[in-house]
Amino acid sequence: MTEPDLSAPAGALAGPRVLARRLWRALRVVVHLLAGVAEALWRRAARDPHRAEILHAKQRWCLRLLSILGVELRVHGALRGGPVFLVANHVSWLDIPVIAAARPCHFLSKAEVAGWPVIGWLARSVGTLFIHRGGGESRQKAEEIRAHLARGRSILVFPEGTTTDGTGVRRFFPPLFVAAEHATVQTVAVRYRDEAGRVDTGLAFIGDDEFHHNLWRLMGRERVVVDLTFGTPVPAAAARERARAAREQIAAALA
Repeated sequence: MTEPDLSAPAGALAGPRVLARRLWRALRVVVHLLAGVAEALWRRAARDPHRAEILHAKQRWCLRLLSILGVELRVHGALRGGPVFLVANHVSWLDIPVIAAARPCHFLSKAEVAGWPVIGWLARSVGTLFIHRGGGESRQKAEEIRAHLARGRSILVFPEGTTTDGTGVRRFFPPLFVAAEHATVQTVAVRYRDEAGRVDTGLAFIGDDEFHHNLWRLMGRERVVVDLTFGTPVPAAAARERARAAREQIAAALA
């Protein structure tokens, strides 16, 4: 058996190690996805995705996914109980399993996700709502979200309407906040950090980036740290003022 050449430069050994890590994680992610499909079918999730057992099964599944991907989740602040209208800044597709791992809730996601193989089916089966961005559906979705909140369900939205590199927060669009007229609004600040504790922009899912390319890069990371900071309830106000206050609270948490 040939001994490894320990005198070789670190970079020469890093490539094969990263590739091996990616391939091993890719295999585990595929198995985990299939296990999720099997559990969703067994629990008949699509018949009533709002059951507590489905929410908690989703939470467990997301926690396991983060473990497979080497994501360390740090949660700060108090999580509000009961039906809550949650709003977060948006950096990556990873935001969804990260937040779902911390708090059981349903999501409003872009319509394109519904068409993703396997993932789209899973998302629909666990009660994800979908919206066509720029399609003028905000007020219609606001009424749909209002109905869910009235039934005691928590919904999370990304009111920036797009993703950023995580260094700032775009303007929050007010129309969706109409849904929370009589509900508690809580913010969730999402920040990915590198090993030095700085903002990690390399995980952002922005521009023309494609999901499989972004995932491949993520699987090459030895470890990813993400901070979730849950804010205090945003005071009741008109939708526009509440959107502004929520954005300011998240921006302050990220600062």
